[in-house]
Amino acid sequence: MRIAFINPQGNFDNNDSYWTQHPDFGGQLVYVKEVALALGEMGVKVDIITRKIVDDEWVGFSKDVEIYHGNENVRVVRIPFGGDKFLPKEQLWPYLANEFINGIVEFYKKENTKPDAITTHYADGGLVGAILSNIFDVPFTFTAHSLGAQKMDKLCVNKENFDEFERRFNFSKRIIAERIAMNRSYVNIVSTAQERYNQYSHKYYKGAVDVNDDKKFKVIPPGVNTKVFTYEYREEDDKTKEYIYKYLRRDIAEDRLNLQYVVLSSRFDKKKNHKGAVLAFAKNKKLQEKANLVIVLRNVENAFEDYSNLNVEEKEIMDEIMSIIKQYNLYGKVSMFPINGQKQLASAYRVFSKLRSVFCLTALYEPFGLAPIEAMYAGLPAVVTKNGGTLETVDRGRYGVVVDPENPEDIAEGLIKALDNFDMYKRLGIERVESKYTWRATAVGYLKVIEEALGKREEIEDYYYTGAQEENLIRKMKGMLGD
Repeated sequence: MRIAFINPQGNFDNNDSYWTQHPDFGGQLVYVKEVALALGEMGVKVDIITRKIVDDEWVGFSKDVEIYHGNENVRVVRIPFGGDKFLPKEQLWPYLANEFINGIVEFYKKENTKPDAITTHYADGGLVGAILSNIFDVPFTFTAHSLGAQKMDKLCVNKENFDEFERRFNFSKRIIAERIAMNRSYVNIVSTAQERYNQYSHKYYKGAVDVNDDKKFKVIPPGVNTKVFTYEYREEDDKTKEYIYKYLRRDIAEDRLNLQYVVLSSRFDKKKNHKGAVLAFAKNKKLQEKANLVIVLRNVENAFEDYSNLNVEEKEIMDEIMSIIKQYNLYGKVSMFPINGQKQLASAYRVFSKLRSVFCLTALYEPFGLAPIEAMYAGLPAVVTKNGGTLETVDRGRYGVVVDPENPEDIAEGLIKALDNFDMYKRLGIERVESKYTWRATAVGYLKVIEEALGKREEIEDYYYTGAQEENLIRKMKGMLGD
């Protein structure tokens, strides 16, 4: 069997380049990588089809085809479209239905083959998959990872600012693509039941899919790379410990070095709500007596002195954090330093686990969140937001601590609870991951859905997209914003 993974803005390479350096390079890439490699290990041939980039500032994406991470069954296929230079995903829409799709068709024509099935990722991949499904006469699945309607809600899009956000994010194109994908796919793959019932039921998707139709949805949780994120000691951990303590000795008061730590390691993004966790720490003296706060940054050696190389949004977040540190005189209690790549991050988690520390994610909303389960399997109890799939990750508090991300007092109390019960939550977190969240289990879930789809193939009608349809959708979206 050959399965095509459609991920236009994926930018996959064997070095996992830039994965922490752009909002397009989030957990979605980890997800696609791990499912693809797990399927490859099971003997399935996988093509990760993405965009070819020839750009001196984004090196590593210029080869047409390459074997992925040494797995001979998995290859990255790069199709040139939208020019040579790197483009954010919001700028790819004009090139998908012609250059990208035509390039994919030509690629398989030259090989005199085609995929047996397609699985699509994000809205742009879903749109492409719906069209290719007709061209190749094969079934496709849709994994949204996140949906545009929820992003609009979090950005507080309203009638007054709609046009501004539309120009920036192309929400109408994204949502029409999502509607097509969720309607035409054989199955919509979701990480949690909450994602199915809460996100796909949004008013912008009314009529596209019935959330109560069990045939249209399959819950398949993501997994942890247990070869990297493991609680078992690794040789590199001693070197990582030296690396971390260099920064801890720089930032943390000497008499506090051996306290427990609260670790924030999420991507710097306002929706991750670093500010909420820092404020919770700042306002709670009991928490400060128990632990220090660690914030993992990218490409910032010493944020206390300079963070001018961050982008505009990241600087705004850091400005807020530095203001809180100054206001509450948290100097000597907070350390900030860079971590480079997944292996060093996993090793850092193990080092902090030895210090009986905890992982904290206070995102305003988290669709699923790989980060908490990675930290859990590396030995850190997880304190997570109640908003989103993380509630299911820890089974509503059975395997971790759930907090209200907009309530600093609740966050602080949750952190104290996790710190005080470190051994119990560490054990429960490891048990939870081993029983439910491995990538092989995720890959098996995909394979079962695809095999079922191949056995129940039905003829699909062509879908014709017109600009009038998009204009009509924009009118409807604007009309709903006041409801």
